Amino acid sequence: MELPQPAGPAGRDGAAPSRPAAAARTPDGRARQPAGTQARHDASRPWARRRGRWRHRRRDCRTHCSLAGRRAGQAGRHPHSERQTALRAGDDARADQHEGGAMSRLRLFAPRPELPSLPAPSARVTLEGLPQNALETGRTRLLVTGALFAFAFLLIAGRLVDVAVIKRAGEPRHASHGRAAPIAERADLLDRNGLLLATSLPTSSLYVDPKDVIDPVEAAARLVGALPELNEAEVLAKLRSEKNFVWLKRNLTPRQEHQINRLGIPGLYFQREDRRVYPYGNLVAHTVGFANIDNRGIAGVEQALDDVVRGGREPVALSIDLRVQHILREELHNTVVEFNAIGAAGIVMDVHSAEIVAMVSLPDFDPNRPGALPADTRFNRNTLGVYEMGSAFKIFTLAMALDAGTTSFAGGYDATHPIKISRFTIRDDHPQKRYLTTPEIFMHSSNIGSAKMALDLGVAGQRAFFNKIGFLKPVQLELPENGQPLAPHPWRPINVMTIAFGHGIAVTPVHLANGVATVVNGGILRQPTLLKRPEPSIPGERVISARSSDQMRRLLRLVVERGTGKKANAPGYVVGGKTGTAEKTGNGGYRRKALLSSFVGAFPMQAPRYVVLVSVDEPKGNKKSFGFATAGWVAAPAFSRIVQRIGPVLGVPPVNEDADEIRQALSIDMAPKGAPKQGERKLASF
Repeated sequence: MELPQPAGPAGRDGAAPSRPAAAARTPDGRARQPAGTQARHDASRPWARRRGRWRHRRRDCRTHCSLAGRRAGQAGRHPHSERQTALRAGDDARADQHEGGAMSRLRLFAPRPELPSLPAPSARVTLEGLPQNALETGRTRLLVTGALFAFAFLLIAGRLVDVAVIKRAGEPRHASHGRAAPIAERADLLDRNGLLLATSLPTSSLYVDPKDVIDPVEAAARLVGALPELNEAEVLAKLRSEKNFVWLKRNLTPRQEHQINRLGIPGLYFQREDRRVYPYGNLVAHTVGFANIDNRGIAGVEQALDDVVRGGREPVALSIDLRVQHILREELHNTVVEFNAIGAAGIVMDVHSAEIVAMVSLPDFDPNRPGALPADTRFNRNTLGVYEMGSAFKIFTLAMALDAGTTSFAGGYDATHPIKISRFTIRDDHPQKRYLTTPEIFMHSSNIGSAKMALDLGVAGQRAFFNKIGFLKPVQLELPENGQPLAPHPWRPINVMTIAFGHGIAVTPVHLANGVATVVNGGILRQPTLLKRPEPSIPGERVISARSSDQMRRLLRLVVERGTGKKANAPGYVVGGKTGTAEKTGNGGYRRKALLSSFVGAFPMQAPRYVVLVSVDEPKGNKKSFGFATAGWVAAPAFSRIVQRIGPVLGVPPVNEDADEIRQALSIDMAPKGAPKQGERKLASF
């Protein structure tokens, strides 16, 4: 019995086929399996399911292509080339020769219709059906992302160039690597003759990156063996630190660097640095000062001129003459030892240029190792210490009185009796107990005569003179250590009299030296300096007249020839000056046995060129001085020795002091003339 067949697929016109469908076969002629069998096989084999899905997709694609071809034909288009048309015609002719299932094969292998042509490469692609704002958002995101990537690339490239090229010179090196010498970071300091006072040398400093150290215990032991000055426990703690950078030792010597290199310990590195070196050590310690381990000036000229010296290439020439500096320091040191003093200060200054040719403060220190001695050794007595200078201040009392016309060489004052004011008494150390002329007051260093002379000037006159000569403000010197003078406030008549002989006002030794230079150089005040000046003389401010300056030169020479400064005489150099012995202040008043003994003078007095100051702090009398510790026994002899040694070095030849022209230039008429001055009558009112 023949079962009815299911309805087959509709033909092109939708009608059923006229013949029964042949048995289903594959395109290669094999019998197609029933649908259920295929499903069972597919269920057991996943790859079969995938192949089945692919077949359905291929069949669907072919069906769509066939439909597209029919549509194209109905529209009158020729979707393919002539060759494709000929092939299709041949296929149709062969299809007429087949029966049954041949129609399905024709449908499967029918030529594909022509696909829409792609736009030209230069044409803009438009996605239909998408909102325009979505397209713009996508483009914006692409542009932003591209810009970010470009910026990141440029940033990384710049950093690589910076690390590899620009910072290569400052890159730390491993302990086993060598390195080139760096450029000095600070300019050299020279003396006035070109001798090197301070320079920079390339050195290596050792540091560790603890995370690179394999065995900290062994590394610490080996490091201490190479650098015995290190503490093993401290080194071990640094090697175990969690930091990435820890200093072990700064400024190694070449030998130490070589020893560390030989150890070969991982994690040790060298940092290239400059070390400031001072070839002459403590000879110019207070003047030059020193820089710290990071090459920043922290004392002396190194600090005052730090902005000039740091990064400079041209050396800086100072006014110091090392030859004179050596002589001055040696003589001061010998004096300190001889009189068991606690310190001393000395200055040599050019009277016309105000250049400081030598300046010594004792005790001193080695700027290469500034921390090796107590901190008080770094105290600069010449610029930072302020002292009552004693009778040396009588130079200025005489100068202002002569210049103001309140006294003259022919005038004088009665020094017979001490002056008593309230609980104070003014007396002479070398009393003459008689009327003294102005030159005699200066020659015998009379406190009584000087007090009466200053009283004639009054408070306003004395204060105005000291302000004009610069004694009421710090000296503007190329040093950070500049002391502030101490003056009385209020300024009363009793202060006028005590200041006349150097008590009641305190200044630095530089103030005193520059003041004397002003008095003897013609009366011109110039700013002192530690820098070499190109010109031998510079403009200044007039303080006293040239005539008053000439008179003061004669008086200063008189003190050395016949007064308290005889031991300061240096044969052949026509020196002049003034002694100054002052009691130092303490708790509750003056300390009678704590003296500051000074001598300040100039040479040659007929045409002064240099001022020399010697000040000895708390000297003790000895057999040679008959137990005296005053300036005439302590400072004056040192002054004499210094002048005799530095004169030839500075180009000042010795001369015949008895020559007529010299005698005439420095002579003084000592005969008293006239009655006592008004100052004596003023004292009667006290």
